[in-house]
Amino acid sequence: MRHGWHRGVTPAPGYPLCALAEIPDGGGRGFVFGGGTERRAIFVVRRGDRVFAYENSCPHVGTPLDWVPDQFLDRDGAHILCSTHGALFRIEDGYCLSGPCAGDRLSQVAVAVRDGMVVMRGGTAS
Repeated sequence: MRHGWHRGVTPAPGYPLCALAEIPDGGGRGFVFGGGTERRAIFVVRRGDRVFAYENSCPHVGTPLDWVPDQFLDRDGAHILCSTHGALFRIEDGYCLSGPCAGDRLSQVAVAVRDGMVVMRGGTAS
């Protein structure tokens, strides 16, 4: 387990999360799979037709990043924001620019857009 993160339940590759249109451009949406010790929480941020997905767990202490459901970005929508300690992460690669985990990264999740749907590609992105 890394910083409170664990794989938990992972949907199969091709599993549909939602339609791309259900995530506002410049916004995000969270998803939870399983429960108890097998619970897995991820989130997807949309930039046009591109999506970026990460474990919903701050690398600093493992807390969820959103304090309100589906609110993962700072006020300007320029960075992912950890609501616990204010760490800022780049949307494109999850790299922590500032905060207590500066230099660390969010754990990427492999997703893709296929036929207008955001789908799991399986496992953790490389």
